[in-house]
Formats: sequence, C-alpha cells, structure tokens
Amino acid sequence: MNPEAETDDEVAISQEDTSWVDLVERVRSGDASGLEELYRVFSKGIRFYICRQLGPQDLDDKVHDIFLIITQSIQKGDLREPERLMGYVRTIVRRQVAAHIDNIVQARRNQTDLDYGLTLSDYHPNPERRIIDQQNLALALRILNSLHKREREVLMRFYLKEQTPQQICSEMELTETQFRLIKSRAKARFGELGKRRLAHRSPHEAA
Repeated sequence: MNPEAETDDEVAISQEDTSWVDLVERVRSGDASGLEELYRVFSKGIRFYICRQLGPQDLDDKVHDIFLIITQSIQKGDLREPERLMGYVRTIVRRQVAAHIDNIVQARRNQTDLDYGLTLSDYHPNPERRIIDQQNLALALRILNSLHKREREVLMRFYLKEQTPQQICSEMELTETQFRLIKSRAKARFGELGKRRLAHRSPHEAA
C-alpha cells in the first residue's frame, strides 16, 4: 500500500496511461467522451478524499459539483500547462474542500444566531413574510424555466418529483455520468441566474 495514499492531504487520482494534453484539449472543446474519460480517471480518488474530509452526506453532489468546477476552469483556459493536469485537479479539489469546511463553520455560527432569534419572535410568518416567500418562489420558477430543456427536466424530476437517478437515467436515456454532469451544470446555472436576478431587483422588490 502506498503510504502517501493514507495522508489526509493527498487526493489519490488514478494514474492511468493517458495523454493529459490530448485529454485537456478534448475537454476544452466540450467533447463528451473527453469529459467522461476525465471523470473516470480521478472520480474514485476524489470521492474517497471528499468522504474522508467532509463525510458521506451528499457525497455524489459534492464530487460532481467539484468536477464541474474543474471542467469549466479547463474550458476557460485556466490550465496553462495541460501536462500538469492531475496536479491542477488536486489543487482545485483541496481548495474546494477547504472552502466547503469554511462555509459549514460559518453556517453553524449563523444558525446559532438564528436559533437564538427565533426564541424571541412569533412562530407564525407575518403577511409581509408570506409575500416575500411568494415572490421568491415565483423568481425560482422563472429561473427554472429559463434553463435548457434537459437541464430543467433533470432538476424537476430529481428535486420536485423526487425520482431516483436510476429512474431518470432510464426514462431520459442517460448514463449515470451524463445525469450527474447535467444535474451539476444545471444547479450551477440556476445559482448563477438567481444571483443575477436578485442583483437586478429593485429595492422595493428585495424588501
């Protein structure tokens, strides 16, 4: 057993006999086979590392979200030396894990403050709160409808209809990797559009 594989800061990635330069070029061009090959090369190692660092909860989503960040970064040309692909991947994975841990810590602090505040307030939402909730729901639906058809369908099937990945893959004729990629890409797009819409809201709408 490789002792380096047991260290917490090591992201174990399969070192298959692959031409990184050729693979990076295919990923940059959006080649579906290139994306799937890149995913196969390192997903197992990333999954193990993230599970050790963050636990098993929502593990698939975390793996595929980070994979999406990596592919988008490659496609934007951020990787200047394709032959160093795996080192680049390790760096991004470590940074994303560190950021996720920071977010968890901050969320726990905020939740503690929120829990304290809730003990001092009325449990039932007031009319103004209900209006804001309705506006947020309408905004979410508009954003959902602005996504590409297949991305929208995956999100609706998974989150609203609560279908299993296996059922979605079967009915939409997708591989598991394709499903995960589409879902991760759709979630990222949904979040990006949401931030843009909120940023362009008038002060009255945001109140």
